[in-house]
Amino acid sequence: MDGKQSRKEIILVGAGIMSATLGVLLKQLVPEWKITDYEKLPQAGEESSNEWNNAGTGHSALCELNYTPERPDGSIDTTKAIEVNEQFQISKQFWTYLVETGLIKDPDKFIMPLPHISFVQGEDNVNYLRKRYESLVENPLFDGIEFSDNPDVLEQWIPLIMEDRDVTEPIAATKIDAGTDVNFGALTRILFDYLATKDVDIQYKCTVQDIKQLYNRKWEVKVHDAENGLIRYQETDFVFIGAGGGSLPLLQMTGIPESKHIGGFPVSGLFLVCKNEEVIDKHHAKVYGKAKLGAPPMSVPHLDSRYIDGKKELLFGPFAGFTPKFLKSGSYFDLIDSVKPNNVTTMLAAGLKELGLTKYLIQQLMLNEHDRIDELREFIPNAVKEDWDIVTAGQRVQVIKDTKDGGKGTLQFGTEVITSRDGTVAALLGASPGASTAVHVMLEVLERCFPEEMATWEKTIKEMIPSYGKMLMDHPQLLDDINEKANATLGL
Repeated sequence: MDGKQSRKEIILVGAGIMSATLGVLLKQLVPEWKITDYEKLPQAGEESSNEWNNAGTGHSALCELNYTPERPDGSIDTTKAIEVNEQFQISKQFWTYLVETGLIKDPDKFIMPLPHISFVQGEDNVNYLRKRYESLVENPLFDGIEFSDNPDVLEQWIPLIMEDRDVTEPIAATKIDAGTDVNFGALTRILFDYLATKDVDIQYKCTVQDIKQLYNRKWEVKVHDAENGLIRYQETDFVFIGAGGGSLPLLQMTGIPESKHIGGFPVSGLFLVCKNEEVIDKHHAKVYGKAKLGAPPMSVPHLDSRYIDGKKELLFGPFAGFTPKFLKSGSYFDLIDSVKPNNVTTMLAAGLKELGLTKYLIQQLMLNEHDRIDELREFIPNAVKEDWDIVTAGQRVQVIKDTKDGGKGTLQFGTEVITSRDGTVAALLGASPGASTAVHVMLEVLERCFPEEMATWEKTIKEMIPSYGKMLMDHPQLLDDINEKANATLGL
């Protein structure tokens, strides 16, 4: 490839895991391209990717029951679980490559092995979990999954949850030891530290105020530099908007047709954090329950062991909250400002359709400290209020769009990639599984926006991600080889 002819200028907006991943991918594929990143906060990984703002599950659908819904006929739909697991495998391969090549020195700073467990109560839920287990047990992606409804076995798997529990009600769990805990804040900072050594111009405390396409198809990005109070303008070939909840307003600035008829609904989260070391030591797993009837997928309760700054933590949640901000560091006018003439009917339609979500949020907002401890006691029967503090997690902006299946104003629970027809701008919207599937999502951005270069890049991509272009579920030997290498390299 002729570096002079092909040299492009790239602007990344936001210094989270998505921009970090795209930046590192591009530096492996075309190191001569000029990359600039603008982040309004003082350092990388401080908003959606931050370890206290992100569940860090390493979403691989091993335990998240909302990815395996029960069909009307009683069978289990595993489509989403397989898709998310395949995508997480891509991330794990990329991280393995980065450690093997020395780009990441200490993988234990961002990834740790941790069992993933699904836990349910009540006869109907136990029957559901058994059917889910039977639907997944033969799939190589879920190799090692175990099911038990025996309280003695569960006491070994989840001693804290079983302590002082009344077992007259049917209970059951599935366990996969191959799960992980991922500190995406730490990983983001590691990747940006690397990019800084590769001539990437990372500008902190800089807010993008406008993104405008010029007559030559290039983009002019207007930036406010808070450090010195200056306004600057930069011309670029390609803009990636990876600003978490702040991506929607930035996408709207571009004026591309693909930005029309899209809205966003912000949901904040609260977690209980344990401060009793004895309690923390009794639990070693990520344990996901089942969302209550009528509650949205974002409400799935989970009790998570986490590793943050080298210390083991224990978190329970999420409890939903509401603020019109799109980011923790955002403005109370974010939601109002995002309503435009082209999306107002989409937003209104969503408001009418999502009365259940509105009711759920109102109920969550009315919870007090004792109510939250009562919910925690469904997982830890002998939980003591004094052992727990409340922390505010990151903002999630759920995408609202018009779809063929759902009609006008459909609320989307997932990650959305929006690209312009000419491939010169891309934006990432939405939430979970988000960070866990960052590598897959950024490869999708490359495929959509740089189709002419992909043939040249494919060989290098396959060196980084051996399964690229394949479904690992259909190649069990390749999956085994990849996992063996990942386990050895990442210390899993």
